[in-house]
Amino acid sequence: MSKTIQMPALSPTMEEGTLAKWLVKEGDKVSSGDLLAEIETDKATMEFEAVDEGIVAKILVSEGAEGVKVGTVIAIIAEEGEDVAEAAAGGGAAPAPKADAVPAKAEAAAPAAKADPVPAKADAVAPAAAPAEGRVKASPLARRLAEAKGVDLAAVAGSGPNGRIVKADLDGAAAAPAKAAAPAATPAAAAPVAAPAPIAAAAQDFGIPNEVIKLSGMRKTIARRLTESKQQVPHIYLTVDVQLDKLLKLRGELNAGLSGRGVKLSVNDLLIKALGVALMQVPECNVQFAGDQMLQFKRADISVAVSIPGGLITPIVTGADIKGVAAISNEMKDLAERAKAGKLQPSEYQGGTASLSNMGMFGIKQFEAVINPPQGMIMAIGAGEKRPFVVDDSLQIATVMSATGSFDHRAIDGADGARLMKAFRELIENPLGMLA
Repeated sequence: MSKTIQMPALSPTMEEGTLAKWLVKEGDKVSSGDLLAEIETDKATMEFEAVDEGIVAKILVSEGAEGVKVGTVIAIIAEEGEDVAEAAAGGGAAPAPKADAVPAKAEAAAPAAKADPVPAKADAVAPAAAPAEGRVKASPLARRLAEAKGVDLAAVAGSGPNGRIVKADLDGAAAAPAKAAAPAATPAAAAPVAAPAPIAAAAQDFGIPNEVIKLSGMRKTIARRLTESKQQVPHIYLTVDVQLDKLLKLRGELNAGLSGRGVKLSVNDLLIKALGVALMQVPECNVQFAGDQMLQFKRADISVAVSIPGGLITPIVTGADIKGVAAISNEMKDLAERAKAGKLQPSEYQGGTASLSNMGMFGIKQFEAVINPPQGMIMAIGAGEKRPFVVDDSLQIATVMSATGSFDHRAIDGADGARLMKAFRELIENPLGMLA
């Protein structure tokens, strides 16, 4: 009997993803462990492996399809010796149990999916409920695309199992009259399609050249999370100026000693270490607000902001307070390289107890970073520059940087935040203390 391949949940919070690329084609023979496709989540592109062997009878979701819900059937695998054409037509599948399983799996992987529009649920139970004649069978993605394009699903021939309409069937479908599409559209469904129009129209009215760029899943997630952070988390900002000369001298000495091991420490590596140690010295800041309670962490896992094509990701250096600076350096190089290649595992960027964002390499003197929920704080690092600075009660020229801590004021009092900033500064200005 043929088997269905469903959109996998590649992280505990994944609700939908983009089928970035198929690594197989219809007619290919696959075995357990073979790579089937590349799935793009909101943070990374991950490879999806086969768990059964057989022949790829039908690919139901085309490359580049966005918003594919977890649990959606994306392909059909025919067993060895089974008629591939029959399997592709859905002859060997058991549609009712599989359809019922889709919403259950999606809800288990991401509770927030319960609030999704009704068509996904109605479509899932339709095969088992023996719907009234005239009911159109279509995938949730196909229904959303049909609403957006104004296509009457009743006029579309489905190529999926048991005549089910899938995304590929809509590629060449003509739009239906407005009255046919209107009843199916709700204000919530229509808004995302109509929203950009006034902006583009206004730009054209003023003669401003413009290009409409579709948001990636990552950019949508960044926009949502940062908006929620600024709306829901009361930020308090504390800034200190830190003298870097001793840290820079120690870095040079350490790099000279580590040259034979292929390790080259960056200033950022030492700042990660300093923040980890400071959080252990001031544990009141190594916390997370959780409604009617607060979580206090026993180690410092530092999320480090890394710019990648199309957005930002925060790979985590776990136990930064106890790791050596050479280990931190090697780990950060590996994490940053794999982050830019989209090859991080969810466990490598989800979690963390605090964050560090360094924009000094761009010459930014000072900035206030947005907290990365549910974390309680983030440290923003500016550029080190030569400034007049009081050293040993005399005015001298020193290398100084500004560091700004953003704190969740629900969980961290201003005095505790100030203590963390003081500890952070002292560790950098007397760096041997954090290596002990």
